[in-house]
Amino acid sequence: MNHDGRDGTHGPDSALGAVHPGLEALSRDECLQALGSRRVGRVGITDRAMPVILPVNYALLDGDVVFATETGTKLDSAVLRSIVAFEVDQVDEQAGTGWSVCVTGVAEEVVQDDQVERARGLDLQPLVPLRRQRYVRIRSDLISGRRIS
Repeated sequence: MNHDGRDGTHGPDSALGAVHPGLEALSRDECLQALGSRRVGRVGITDRAMPVILPVNYALLDGDVVFATETGTKLDSAVLRSIVAFEVDQVDEQAGTGWSVCVTGVAEEVVQDDQVERARGLDLQPLVPLRRQRYVRIRSDLISGRRIS
């Protein structure tokens, strides 16, 4: 269950099982397991009414996506408690297999001392060096995933 008591899946394909021949919907637990297996994903935000997708190194904290950043576009969205999308995938183009997971939720800056310490313990390595590292947490209120087999 997610933060509001729902099962955390969404969209027209949220029923578990095959959604299309060769395409299987993942459960929330399978989505979290897949998210935990990767380190780089993409966060989708809105900047001046335009969609922007940015790569970030991330980790999971209590089932939520956390990444490090500094003042700028990603952090601004977090401070404003914007709803953002986060996506990660793994694809084997030769075999035609893979999976994709999308998290949609409120982004917020991690500011409570105990939560900042927990975020620091995640061993996040930003893609570019940061002068003043701050943390953003994306609540996994809605999560969906698909496996291609």
